[in-house]
Amino acid sequence: MNLNAFPTKGNLILAKNSLALARLGYGLMDKKRNILIRELMNLIDEAKDIQSEIDATFTAAYQALQQANIELGIHYVQEIGMSVPVEDSIRIKVRSIMGTEIPLVQHEAPPLTPTYAFGDTTQSLDEARMKFEKVKELTIKLSMVENSAYRLATNIKKTQKRANALKNITIPSYETLTKNITNALEEKDREEFTRLKVIKRTKGG
Repeated sequence: MNLNAFPTKGNLILAKNSLALARLGYGLMDKKRNILIRELMNLIDEAKDIQSEIDATFTAAYQALQQANIELGIHYVQEIGMSVPVEDSIRIKVRSIMGTEIPLVQHEAPPLTPTYAFGDTTQSLDEARMKFEKVKELTIKLSMVENSAYRLATNIKKTQKRANALKNITIPSYETLTKNITNALEEKDREEFTRLKVIKRTKGG
């Protein structure tokens, strides 16, 4: 609505309707922002937990790998490592949280059977393989959580900007417009009432 609208009853109704819509919009934006912030906080906590688990698993995996290198020799362990197939089972879909698309990573768990013969290796190599597999799984999960958190944070910023514009600019503008039109109409009614009284008194005189 034009904020310089002429003070008429029709424009007063329009101004009140625009004000009501702006207030409703702000309420929805504020609610959306709070939901997104709550989701973001949950993701941040989840990312911290996953990162801690990755750190602990990495440490255990490297310790097992070092032991395997000592027992089997670095070159032999490297040859076995080269036989591990390239990861190509990751699929990314999306789901929506309050209009924010966040990634949903789908990943097929690897087969339990290793790519090497048990008779030619040691338990430390098996342990290292399982630990590094777990690190991979956790890293995939962490990437999904961190990407989701980034997208939510970006949307929160946009939502906050829109909410601020409604609260600090749009709503006050329509409040002022409604007040000004109301005052102008009341003044016009007072002038009309005074004019009629003068006319009546003149006729009566």
